[in-house]
Amino acid sequence: MKKHILLIPLSLCLNTILFAQSSNVDKSLELVITPYKTTMFADGKDAALIKISVIDKQGRDIPDAQNLVVLSLKGDAKIISMGNGDPVNPKTDSCSDGKCQQKLFEGKCHLVLQAGTKNGIIKLEAKTEGMRTASTEIHTIPPFSNNSLLIQTAKTKTKQPAVKKDIGKMLGADISFLPQLEDRGMKFYDKGVQKDAIEILKDHGFNYIRLRIFNNPAAEKGYSPGKGFCDLEHTKQMAARVTKAGMKLLLDFHYSDYWADPQQQNKPSAWKDMDFPHLTEALKDYTKTVLLALKEQGTLPDMVQVGNEINHGMVWPEGHISHPDSLASLIMAGIEGINEVDPRIIIMLHIALGGQNEESIFWLDNMFARGVDCDIIGLSYYPRWHGTLTDLDNNLKDLIKRYHKYMNVVEYSQKKQEVNDIAFNLPDGKGTGTFIWEPLSTWESIFDKDGKSNDLITIYDEVSRKYITK
Repeated sequence: MKKHILLIPLSLCLNTILFAQSSNVDKSLELVITPYKTTMFADGKDAALIKISVIDKQGRDIPDAQNLVVLSLKGDAKIISMGNGDPVNPKTDSCSDGKCQQKLFEGKCHLVLQAGTKNGIIKLEAKTEGMRTASTEIHTIPPFSNNSLLIQTAKTKTKQPAVKKDIGKMLGADISFLPQLEDRGMKFYDKGVQKDAIEILKDHGFNYIRLRIFNNPAAEKGYSPGKGFCDLEHTKQMAARVTKAGMKLLLDFHYSDYWADPQQQNKPSAWKDMDFPHLTEALKDYTKTVLLALKEQGTLPDMVQVGNEINHGMVWPEGHISHPDSLASLIMAGIEGINEVDPRIIIMLHIALGGQNEESIFWLDNMFARGVDCDIIGLSYYPRWHGTLTDLDNNLKDLIKRYHKYMNVVEYSQKKQEVNDIAFNLPDGKGTGTFIWEPLSTWESIFDKDGKSNDLITIYDEVSRKYITK
């Protein structure tokens, strides 16, 4: 993920302009901040382009939006330029003391953020009247290069085994919430007939299911306190259902007791006091333990993610992106564990950078230089964080050209037809497809609150005909 301004002092009445969250929020529109970098060097020079815009529920830009946006900045950084592209009135309305305000032109405005010299997190928050507050975080890290001793010793550590892997085309769905929904009594229907949700997805062309797994989700501060949803036992049960349905399985290791994403990658409580050698060994052993348990019941995953949205790293603090050698070692430990169970398993690295080309390159260059390897690069794409469809398309094509790897949009929700058309039409046959995130109940779901399939599910009949069963 991933840019020259006259500063005008704010008047004393600025506080009266700052828009508090209105009780009359327009839920059909959303203010969004899209950073084209989410990792910056704390060198006092590194800069990032940030876009602010308004989108609708389908993730489409609203080109006639002219809202006045008030932006707040916290952290060691400064806004060095802000504008909206208006040829008549291009300047910022006002900017001072970490706050700026700018009127949107043709539905958007841009700012250029420059990092300071302190490592940490920069927080940006944008407000406009009648919409929910938008926010984003950018991690600032010490400058580093690809020249480390680890590069000289690790280049062959995770070189993929010389075995044929069945990559294939994937029309997938992450439905890890399913056991929780069923535990609440929810049932699923298609064309008026009650069926297993997995079978309904298969009927509409899906051929892959993605499941997330946590180390100890039943912990007090875990993902599912007391109940342990998405632990190994629940995963085994779901894997058996997926296999019975004749579908393939992608297993998504979070390597945490709780959600792992770009803003939180906290190590499991069982690993919290380990030194680094024991931490890497624990990660490898845990990976193997899970896969061997699934293998024993005949449900070995076809593909495995070594971490979830790990562009800021995983297993913090040791595996934060500010420690690239350690991060690479942890990823390689997971890969080694997978290969020792079955070298035919497809290995995916997953970053949340759908439209952020510069940061995608930065992360992949640094990991590949340190000996990490994979079969597929997976990216998340949500319009509110990851840019336009054009950004996504350009990023995927550029990464194929650079690394010659297979690509997958492994998380998305909105713009279903468009995202699939991009993901399946990439050059050199490197586009493997997509995985929609939690379509049973979340965001732009393909079932209503009563579990009945809606019109959105029919999109997948056509996607499957075009790209899977053709």
